[in-house]
Amino acid sequence: MIELAFSILDVRAEAYAALPTLMLRLRIEEKSGSPLHAIMLRGQLRIEPRRRPYSPDEQEALLGLFGEPARWGDTMRSFLWTNIELNVPGFTRATEIDIPVKCTYDLEVIAARYFRSLEGGEVPLRFLFSGTVFAEAENGYSVQQVPWDKEATYALPVRVWRELMDAYYPDCGWIRLGHDTLDALERFRTRRALLSWDATMNELLECAKEPVP
Repeated sequence: MIELAFSILDVRAEAYAALPTLMLRLRIEEKSGSPLHAIMLRGQLRIEPRRRPYSPDEQEALLGLFGEPARWGDTMRSFLWTNIELNVPGFTRATEIDIPVKCTYDLEVIAARYFRSLEGGEVPLRFLFSGTVFAEAENGYSVQQVPWDKEATYALPVRVWRELMDAYYPDCGWIRLGHDTLDALERFRTRRALLSWDATMNELLECAKEPVP
């Protein structure tokens, strides 16, 4: 019987990716010693926000996601970051392979909003694995399923995510807007003779401070 164990060893930013990508180093051990032909590995990578403390500034930044801290016992839940699909080559006893995780600065995405709200520390991650294992057998090979109870946890440093975002989006971020909203912003910018979108948004924020007639 195949006996698998999973653990995350490290994380690094992929230097030459087209999109911001983190590489999480996965170690897979097969405890029975049976040679494996391959593993078609699937799973989920989830963020578990209740497994870390939050500073007052972080609590304020997270209001849009989880509401008031007094309600976090009900509103703060584990949520999906991304799905995992890997083809693991054959090995005996143990192997290591990278899990590529594409990241975004799109603040419509819950994971991006969550990461951006944190000042530092670590993000508790949980990996839930499934998939198919192809192993040697007396009459060729056998096919077995990765049990659903196979998991791994990892504490991802917030610093690593911020350094990755700074490399791709230095001193900026981005949000998606509808065409009508963009057209209205362009008209506002033209009327005010504003030179940049930063200046446009700052002007709107100043207007919002003015008392309503």
